[in-house]
Amino acid sequence: MTANFNSPQGAQKRFTLMLAGEDAYDADEEQAIGDRPLKGLPHERFLLGDLLPLAPVLLLGQTSQVVNPSEVIACLQPVHLHATRDHLILMGQNQIDLTEAESTELLKAALPFIEEDFQSNILYQDSRYWFIPAGPFASLDSYSVDQAHGRNIEWWMPRDSNVEGIAKQWRKLQNEIQMLWHIDPVNQAREQVGMPSINSVWISGIGKLHDVKAPGILQQVHSLYGSHPILAGLAKLLKLSYETEFHIQMAPGSFAWLDQPERIWPELSQALLNKELDEVLLIDFPKGKVRERVLTRKDLYKKSWAFWKKSDPRTWKEIIL
Repeated sequence: MTANFNSPQGAQKRFTLMLAGEDAYDADEEQAIGDRPLKGLPHERFLLGDLLPLAPVLLLGQTSQVVNPSEVIACLQPVHLHATRDHLILMGQNQIDLTEAESTELLKAALPFIEEDFQSNILYQDSRYWFIPAGPFASLDSYSVDQAHGRNIEWWMPRDSNVEGIAKQWRKLQNEIQMLWHIDPVNQAREQVGMPSINSVWISGIGKLHDVKAPGILQQVHSLYGSHPILAGLAKLLKLSYETEFHIQMAPGSFAWLDQPERIWPELSQALLNKELDEVLLIDFPKGKVRERVLTRKDLYKKSWAFWKKSDPRTWKEIIL
């Protein structure tokens, strides 16, 4: 690969593409810290810093209201816990198809309990996210649904950090809401049509905007592209333009985190060949570690000893290995 990792943005037509990283804990136990897993997926830590203030960044991206940068915010999410023979597994929110109306009704039922324990009012809600000042839960160590879904929740439940008893206080509130929702008409209606019940609430992302430590690469771009709501919040925080849909014409000077990055690789390759781009900075996270590589035109083809023959183009799978 090309060795220049620090090409000046003004001199180079660079496009930055980040790939989502997988949590490496299962394969590498040194990622665990004491009695708990490392907090955050690799790309979450890369974008936000080790303190991972996901909640205020998500809130900023989803609302026009002013978010106090010094206020500690928590994110609550209605979820389904799937029971196996000996443990519970957290399902991802894209698996439960919760509607806006259902979410509103469930929140209405749980709201008195939530606002009493958090000692504050809900700041914003949509079908997937509810945001509230963290209040007495500000010190809780927690893990996002994106990190914990599909796993035994016992290892991913919130834990005390520097104040004892907060995790127990959260578990008590969580149990109260679970019992309340067990008999809620929303879940009765969902179960009648074979939908998973919304049988618990998940807390994560606790932090404040002042805790965000964005990577230096975001200071070198003018636009963010991708559908994840983290990007919407970061764009607003960093005063960058933001779009969910990526178009190759906008590649120079932009940063993208896309659901299916392999789909744009043919266009990126062509842009490099046509000199519409000078380089593509590819950021990924093998084994949970940040890796940055700069790709230029000469990196598009396989190396061959047969110099008289045209080399074959490298596939996307070969590029990301």
